[in-house]
Parts: sequence; structure tokens; C-alpha cells
Amino acid sequence: MNADVNRAIEVLSAGGLILYPTDTVWGIGCDATNDEAVKKVFALKQRDDRKSLIILLPDAKSVFNYVANPIPDLLGLLESFDRPTTVIYPQAIGLAEHAVHADGTVAIRVTNDPFCKTLLKRYKKPIVSTSANISGMPTAPTFADIDARIKEGVDYVVEHRQDDTTIHPPSRIVKWEEDGSMTIIRD
Repeated sequence: MNADVNRAIEVLSAGGLILYPTDTVWGIGCDATNDEAVKKVFALKQRDDRKSLIILLPDAKSVFNYVANPIPDLLGLLESFDRPTTVIYPQAIGLAEHAVHADGTVAIRVTNDPFCKTLLKRYKKPIVSTSANISGMPTAPTFADIDARIKEGVDYVVEHRQDDTTIHPPSRIVKWEEDGSMTIIRD
């Protein structure tokens, strides 16, 4: 795993794209603070750049670096989730322009995956995590199911967990509203 992390950091630092396993599905990733890299993700996925991307962080306290006005008891909320959950926050800061939705929100998931946690802690920047599929196509349940165009379109394919056939559902998505309420977008 260490060699994968080292190579992924090299590629991310150079503005490249990686294909990597997450705590949900395989993802296409890049440095979420590098706008040119984020644009490459949209191009590879053939996705409208007005749609949002998910950003991965290694721990709950990191959210404070990318959200201008975090919710009260943010740490308690994030620690209460019983499965991978992406939270959409208002007032994103410190991220690439195309990583933030036009309304200023950002979708962030704190990962529990050991590979992702290690990569994020060593890279010290947030990483984009969008499903490894062409926009409009089904999400690939395993590495073997990922479209060849995606595998060939990234700069590095992580070797860790390529043979894992466990099906992991996509994350739950919730939106934290400015009034303090929470809306479930995808359960």
C-alpha cells in the first residue's frame, strides 16, 4: 500500500488524475485545490462542470479548513454517522473553483478507508472523489467493471484492492441547510 500512496502523491502533486478505491466505490481523484486538475476530471467523465463533485478529507477537524461557517457540533454530527455519508456544506473556501458548486456549496465526506486516510494525511490536501464512470453510465460496482476509457484516462491506477469484489454502495448524501436543518439527498 505504501508504494501506491507514494505514487499517487507524485501524480496528484503534478496535477494528474488517479483511479483509487474508497470506502464506497472506486473513484477518480485529483487535488481538490488545483482547478486545472478538477477540469480534467470533468473532461474524463464527460460530465457537465456545473454538477458537484465530492471532496474527501481524512478526519472531521479538516472540514473546518474548507467551510467558512461550519455547523455547531460539527464533530459530533460527523462522528454520529453509521455509514459513509457525504455532507453538503454552504460557504466552501480554499478549494478549486470547479470543485465548488455554483451556489457556493461543497460536498465533503470524511473517509474511514485506511488507504484513503493514509493518502490524505500524507498529501495534506483534499482530494476529489467522484465515481469511476462516464457521466450517465452506471457506477461500476468493482474495479473489474470500470470502463476502459476511465482506466486509460487517468495518470495512475492504484493497485491496492483491485481484486476486491465486495460491493460497496455509494455514500448517503445529506445537505446541511443554512437554517441548521438537514435534508437527505440520497439515502
